Amino acid sequence: MSTLNLKNTSIPVVFQDQVAKYGDRACVAYRDNKLGKYVDISWNEMNRMVRQLGCYLLSTGVKKGDRVALFSQNRPEWWISDMAILSIGAVNVPIYATNSAEESRYILSNSGAKICIAGTKDHMEKIQEAKKKVPGFKTTIVIDDVKVPNKSVITFAEALKKGAAYKNQGEIDRRTKAIKPHDLATIIYTSGTTGDPKGVMLTHDNFISDARQISNDFSEYINDTHVLLSFLPLSHSLERTAGYYFPLFAGCKVAFAEDFSKVVDNMKEVRPTFIISVPRLYEKIHSVILSRLPEASKAKQFLFKLAVATAKENLPYVCTDKPLPLLLGLRVKLFDKLVFSKFREGLGMDRMEFAVSGGAPLSVSDAEFFIGMKIKILEGFGLTETTPVTNVNPPWHIKPGTVGPALSETKVRISDDGELQIKGPQVMKGYYKNPKATKEVFTKDGWFRTGDLARIDDDGYVTITGRIKDIIVTAGGKNISPQNIESSLKASKYIEQVAIIGDRRKYLSALIIPSFENVQKWAKSKGLTFSTNRDMVNSKEVHDLIQGEITREMKSYARVEQIRKFSLLDAEWTQDTGEITPSLKVKRKVVEEKYKDIIESMYPAGGAD
Repeated sequence: MSTLNLKNTSIPVVFQDQVAKYGDRACVAYRDNKLGKYVDISWNEMNRMVRQLGCYLLSTGVKKGDRVALFSQNRPEWWISDMAILSIGAVNVPIYATNSAEESRYILSNSGAKICIAGTKDHMEKIQEAKKKVPGFKTTIVIDDVKVPNKSVITFAEALKKGAAYKNQGEIDRRTKAIKPHDLATIIYTSGTTGDPKGVMLTHDNFISDARQISNDFSEYINDTHVLLSFLPLSHSLERTAGYYFPLFAGCKVAFAEDFSKVVDNMKEVRPTFIISVPRLYEKIHSVILSRLPEASKAKQFLFKLAVATAKENLPYVCTDKPLPLLLGLRVKLFDKLVFSKFREGLGMDRMEFAVSGGAPLSVSDAEFFIGMKIKILEGFGLTETTPVTNVNPPWHIKPGTVGPALSETKVRISDDGELQIKGPQVMKGYYKNPKATKEVFTKDGWFRTGDLARIDDDGYVTITGRIKDIIVTAGGKNISPQNIESSLKASKYIEQVAIIGDRRKYLSALIIPSFENVQKWAKSKGLTFSTNRDMVNSKEVHDLIQGEITREMKSYARVEQIRKFSLLDAEWTQDTGEITPSLKVKRKVVEEKYKDIIESMYPAGGAD
């Protein structure tokens, strides 16, 4: 793909250029469950619906700069709605598809949105509940074909029909041409791990500059023949930029997964050439492969071990795109044919050229496993406030455990107290209606303070070592980053989720949710049976199993970083139960409050030093 020149323009202008270029070629695809297969939508058809919805919004009186909320799961209509909103100079305010009515109310109220596009009947009903406490809210557009409760709700199909009949069709073109690069494109509300969400203001140029850097820095690896499977929430900036605007600007086709639980099934159908994911997917796949190994014959287990050992030898060559020595090359080809190619086909990854990981630390063991089986995982870094990408490992020089060097137009530095700080065109305009928080997050000389502790090596590669706000200061005054320990523990196939405890305490402890499926398989091989998860976590044998995993994974850590006690919990943390944010981060304060009795039981008076 040629170098992109995306300066001094807006997202809708780029979209129109691509429509003119690609016309009837497939732009996106969605799974039609009635037909039992994926169905394409062309660039022309997407544009027709964008213009119709844009004209409907114009007919309701939406002005330049007005906020329109978008509350839906990933689907073609998310793209259509976003592009329609932006095309008329309005501002898209996304709401996580899993948010509650009260969380939605806060966003609607704080942003001043008067219209919301809702995905399903459930989303519509939450907005109907929320709007009772939002003065001035007017209209809900519901994407699914459902019965509307009153005149304040209109279906997506009806909105398109009314938009097609709108008399002043040329207004949408005038609005699009009038958009300036530094005009506001979106307000994305952060997950709120430490209080009310903050509205991050991102401009057209923020998104375009980030997509431009990714496109130009990786121009040799990106072309318009690529197919992406989209499953991270579009309401988050990682999928918005890397899984939507970037493929759109590059002319790639995007297929939408049905939901996160069906990603592997959808991957087998779509066979994407690249994906954008958080570490959880890679952890799950790696864990499932390892958990099924004991079920294989002894011969297959031996073959797998030889394949993994060979892949490990191959790592330095794969990571640096260097040619293999003859004998190692022959072994790599043999084990790829016998073992890894089977895995790739079974996972729908047989066409995959690379996979991106972001949003949280990816364990080195997970990264090396996939890279070893010829799936290049490129770990990167960014925040909502940086649109989000600032760093990423390039395919030709991967350093597992790092988030790579900064993008070409981005600068990074480490402050005296170890904080990673960013300067670049993708850094946000500020927090909406919150000048105090905006001022606090920038240094006096204009660098964005990430809140992450990091180090930079001689090649400019950044390694994230923890979050400043999450740092545990023990009773003995030692500073410890919990994320690194948690990432190491989750490398165990028997550990699903973990939170390290220890702030102002004598030693570290851990709350651990086991991988119930893998522990059940282990138990069966030992002749043990559990009727419930509670029976499982109360079992001495399971406790000893997890203790052994902790001991093994913590070998490289200092004495003060060792886990002295742990408690096993009998249910996964989810957004619905309150411990996880929509972007899958642990709400530490919620966890510590919810499980305070269990935590206190690990710190008896006069206990171990």
